[in-house]
Amino acid sequence: MSSNSNLTSMRRTVEQLQLEASVERIKVSQAAAELQQYCLQNASKDALLVGVPTGSNPFREPRSCSIF
Repeated sequence: MSSNSNLTSMRRTVEQLQLEASVERIKVSQAAAELQQYCLQNASKDALLVGVPTGSNPFREPRSCSIF
């Protein structure tokens, strides 16, 4: 029974290693350049950079009503 579970474990390890070996890898400098380019292209759509329009902000403070 022990050898059967050991064989199963080794097969899983081999499958995982084959999967990892087939993954396409890129250099860190290339990934950083692509990330920077993406951020610059989408900066005008980023709510953290340009803010949220007042009319479409679901988290705005509710208007208070005061009676005089």
